[in-house]
Amino acid sequence: MSVTIESTAATDLVRKPPWYRSLFLQLLVAIVAGILVGKLWPDFGADLKPLADGFIKLIKMVIAPIIFCTVVLGIAHVGDMKSVGRIGVKALIYFEVITTFALLFGLLVGNLVRPGAGFHVDAQTLATGAEKIAKSTKNGELPHTVDFLLNIIPASVISAFAENALLQVLFFAVLFGLALAKFGEHRGTAAGGAGGVGKNSPPVILEAVDHIGKIFFTIIGWIMKLAPLGAFGAMAYIVGQYGLSALSSYGKLIACCYGAAVLFLLVLAVVVRVFAGVSLWKLLRYIKDELFLALGTASTEVVLPRIMIKLTEAGCSRATTGLVIPTGYSFNLDGATLYLSICVLFLAQALGVDLSLGEQITAVGVLMLTSKGMAGVPGSSFLALSATITAIGHGSIPVAAVALLLGADRLMDSMRVTVNLLGNCVATFVVAKWEGQLDSERMRKVLDGEEVPPLEDKDPMVAYTAEEA
Repeated sequence: MSVTIESTAATDLVRKPPWYRSLFLQLLVAIVAGILVGKLWPDFGADLKPLADGFIKLIKMVIAPIIFCTVVLGIAHVGDMKSVGRIGVKALIYFEVITTFALLFGLLVGNLVRPGAGFHVDAQTLATGAEKIAKSTKNGELPHTVDFLLNIIPASVISAFAENALLQVLFFAVLFGLALAKFGEHRGTAAGGAGGVGKNSPPVILEAVDHIGKIFFTIIGWIMKLAPLGAFGAMAYIVGQYGLSALSSYGKLIACCYGAAVLFLLVLAVVVRVFAGVSLWKLLRYIKDELFLALGTASTEVVLPRIMIKLTEAGCSRATTGLVIPTGYSFNLDGATLYLSICVLFLAQALGVDLSLGEQITAVGVLMLTSKGMAGVPGSSFLALSATITAIGHGSIPVAAVALLLGADRLMDSMRVTVNLLGNCVATFVVAKWEGQLDSERMRKVLDGEEVPPLEDKDPMVAYTAEEA
């Protein structure tokens, strides 16, 4: 009976839904409707924020257990501590190289375009800047590097899940998966088999994690039916609350950031083509639904489960996807780092200050550290900029000057989430290829839109994918 059910799910996996049920079309309509509502009825649009907040909370509710199940199953099937360690190390090396390049590239663009030159500085804004920033950041602060690394270790397993601390959940999942692989190896040896977790009498706990994963992906399938509603509420709130007037005041800065993002994506296109043989254009078409959902809600977390599914379906091993994507959400914020380096120069130029090469290098060094602790911190971009300005120590740039960016910050969300999401997708393909865990033939067929058989080891994802179809 179970074989019949799995075969039906596999058939549903490749059947395309009718055009009117396309998530891409629904999100497009929802985003346009949200912009119109926010523009025509700004007060009403601002009141629609709970729609977006509710949808995002529903997604976050199941992210931690999905990461746990995916990582545990991936590592348990790999069953090799050295392989898992290599994936982690290679991912961190890649993250550091790319984010450092993003910072330097942002400085280059900022020096060439000079987005802050001629910007009118409002003295009243500077006078009340401290209060505005404190309200935006909720008087918080970014963790120091040592604290950030120590915080990866949870106080308890339960607290990691209760607080939805993704890096802590990932840390525990890696340990649990390795222990499970070791346990399965001992079972296989004791039973006279070849060892390993996969096919030689897997422990009951592995089957339990497998079934729990199916349950949570089914829940995700239900929640995703509300995605257009969440995108509509988020876009109506952003336009209604902040308006589009900032486009005229911050036009040069916005154009600089978005132009830099396009150029940076071209660099990523070269990287992923050379090192993984992947076409970025085809990848964009493949994940267009996720991109629109991230753009509409101004959040990459809401697409984390979907993007893990799609990258696994496109040939990346489950272990690589499970390790690289959640880690990248904290360590590989390419869009955020690109934005921050441009903003440092914008503030200096707006106040008529020319930063020396040494001061710019200092800014890069500080941002390299502060950008790693930004995920999940309210007003993190303002906190990172405040810390950078303080470290530069230039008396002509008060920390309160960061308040100049309040009018444009939300308009940068689209740039940040797009580059962050694509940056982590590229990282997954590159690391998978680097580690020899990328099925290049399957990747080519999936990105070309050809039908492929469902992955045999992707059971937890079948229920959700079939539900979506």
